[in-house]
Amino acid sequence: MSTTRRKFNAGLFAVTAALLLIGQHAAEAQDVDVAELAKPVPLGDIVLGLANAPVTMIEYASLSCGHCAAFHTGIFPTIKAEYIDTGKLRFIFREYPLDLQAAAASMVARCVGDGDPQKYHETAAKLFASQDQWVRTDTAAQLRRIANQSGLDDGAFNTCLGNQAMVDALKLGMEHAHTRLKVDSTPTFFVNGTQLKGAWSIDEFRKLIDAKLKS
Repeated sequence: MSTTRRKFNAGLFAVTAALLLIGQHAAEAQDVDVAELAKPVPLGDIVLGLANAPVTMIEYASLSCGHCAAFHTGIFPTIKAEYIDTGKLRFIFREYPLDLQAAAASMVARCVGDGDPQKYHETAAKLFASQDQWVRTDTAAQLRRIANQSGLDDGAFNTCLGNQAMVDALKLGMEHAHTRLKVDSTPTFFVNGTQLKGAWSIDEFRKLIDAKLKS
């Protein structure tokens, strides 16, 4: 095993110590401390939409999570078209990697995006769409391929996965979400402070977002 890979595995071990089951609907929507929710993650929030949009949706997701992939491939495009692109909703994506594969994928998406939320989401979309391939077998090679396709060469890819500061920041973001916001599964959403866990239909999202727009 290479030095980079050893460092990567050692650094990410703590991230996976709290592996949690992916939930279905929570029994009831819950509100959380808005001040704690507003704090950006250590790596910086990935934001789409207008800063002054009346509704803010925050998602905590793992790139290896099946329900997260279903949301991003089947529901998110509609939310983007109907609410984000029309100035009604600001969308904030925050990583909550449930395993080493997801943590590595998050790091790759961050490195490809390099501060550009659109590029990050384009890379995340590729990762969600091909999730069955890179999660199950030969993760490093599959992520390298996606990184190369997205403009990250081999040297930059190796440097990315060896970035201990990024590993530590991911861990801190997860710890804050878990202890302060009671995030314990993915996907977990917050819509103007109201928490939703698990798989929700587009109609359910519309109902909640429209209610927030009227309030």
